Order: sequence, then C-alpha cells, then structure tokens
Amino acid sequence: MTDRLESLRLLVAVAEKGSFAEAARTLRVSPATATRAVAALEDRLGARLFHRTTRSVRLTPEGADYVERTRSALETLEEADRHLDGRRVEPRGMLVLTAPVVFGRMHVAPVVAGLLRAHSALTARLMLTDRFVRVVEEGIDIAVRIGQLSDSALRASKIAQVHRILVASLAYLRARGVPREVKDLRAHALIAFDSLALNDEWLFGGARPMSVRIEPRLMTDDIPTAIDAALDGFGIARVLSYQVARQLKDGRLVRLMKGFEQPPLPVNLLFQANRQGSPNVRAFIDAARQYFARRDID
Repeated sequence: MTDRLESLRLLVAVAEKGSFAEAARTLRVSPATATRAVAALEDRLGARLFHRTTRSVRLTPEGADYVERTRSALETLEEADRHLDGRRVEPRGMLVLTAPVVFGRMHVAPVVAGLLRAHSALTARLMLTDRFVRVVEEGIDIAVRIGQLSDSALRASKIAQVHRILVASLAYLRARGVPREVKDLRAHALIAFDSLALNDEWLFGGARPMSVRIEPRLMTDDIPTAIDAALDGFGIARVLSYQVARQLKDGRLVRLMKGFEQPPLPVNLLFQANRQGSPNVRAFIDAARQYFARRDID
C-alpha cells in the first residue's frame, strides 16, 4: 500500500510540475524512480496517463481525470492524518490557479501573495492568460472567470462584478464632444478590444437594449494598448470597469453613457465539486471574498 501511495504522489507531482525530473526533485527520489513508478501505474491501469515528448510531459484526457481523483483522495488521507494528530487542517502543497491577464495581475496575485505569507506550507502556480482554460484537463484548482457562465459540472462562487464601459480622456472630449446617445458614437473615433466586439457589434442596455455595428479606428487584442490609446486622446474605448479603475479615480479617463451600460458581469471562482473540501481551495475562496469585500472594482 505504501508503494502505491508513493506512486500516486509521484503521479500528482509529475502532473503539477509538468516534468518527471522536477517531480522527483520535489519528492526527493531519483528521476528514474519517478519514471518507473508512473510507468508501472500505467501498466496496472491499462491506460496511458501522459503524453511524453523530449520537451514536454502533459496529461492525456484519461490521465487528467485520474489525477484529479487521485489528488482529491490523497488530500482526504492527509486531512485524516492531520486530524488524528490533533493539528488544525492547514493549506499545504500546490494550489494551481488561472485568471485573465489584467484581472489576475491586479487582483488575484495580491490574494495569492497574502495566502502564501499566511501559510508557509503552501505553494502556488498562477497562470495568467486570456485564453479559455480547461479546468479539469489542465489540472486547475481554481479558475477566475468574468461573464455569464455556461452550464457546467463545475461549482461557482461569485466574488465581485464588473461592467463593460465606455471611456475617453478629457482632451478627446473637449475636442470632439461628449456622446449622449448610442447613435452619437458614429461621429467618434472608437477603440475596440476584439474580445468585447464580437461580430463588430457593441451591445448596450438601458430602457431599450440594442446592438450597434461599429467601425473602429483602432482594433487590438491587447487591453493595455486600448487603454493607452484612450489616455492619449485618440478616441473612445470600451473596456471592463476594473481595467481602468485607477485612471477613472485620478481623472485621466471619464466614464461615458452610464445609462446605456449592460447589466453587470459576475466575477466567479470556478472549481470542481470534489475540490470544495480542499483546505487550499477553501482558503483561497475565503481570502478572495475578504479581499473584494474591501474593494469596489466596478
């Protein structure tokens, strides 16, 4: 049983590190031992758990499912050991998170840093990316998602909300005027961040929700570039409220046409149902709720 538990711990470590050598170093065994243990486990299961190349090691779909269940089982065993020892259950081991780049840099990284300071046995891997991350397949403990969620087997915990908003600099508005109605936008230079302008349309709320086809002067897939262009007085940008909170507060940008904004978008933490009891997941959710309760990011 001990050998099997060690094999399972090695399996999870390889999945988290993406490397047999790194996993072996973490668990203080030789790389050959780690490789043999995982190979023996694959033979016993009759399934391939990893795709191996000379440059990378990544989970197969079967491997991702097996690793997730294994991680949960190991955490249950470790929690039982800690309870038996009379110790309080503390976050420990690896916590893997992902978040959109700007939101993650501004708001998730500080939460992670505070959590690591509070729990010396905890380590974290924070993946900042604007691509859609597959939580189960990529071994993610918690994913931060902004927007309405599709039906999913994942659990969601709402921690905040944000709006899609229009902003411009005072210099631009003095030169070109302030738009009051949606139709007024046709006379302005527009800056589009492409993930918010599907089919070249901007959606608006208010008393009569509508969609308007736009002809932006500048399109970009990089939100800092869109914000910089607005700050430079180039035109009106459509962004998420948290992305320009500092610039709005210090007056460098002005929020426009607030009465035409769509309903707010939720900011959710997504995680697998069987991870809800994990001390690491619980600790991050609690820390995130405390963080956002003290801040207005909308």
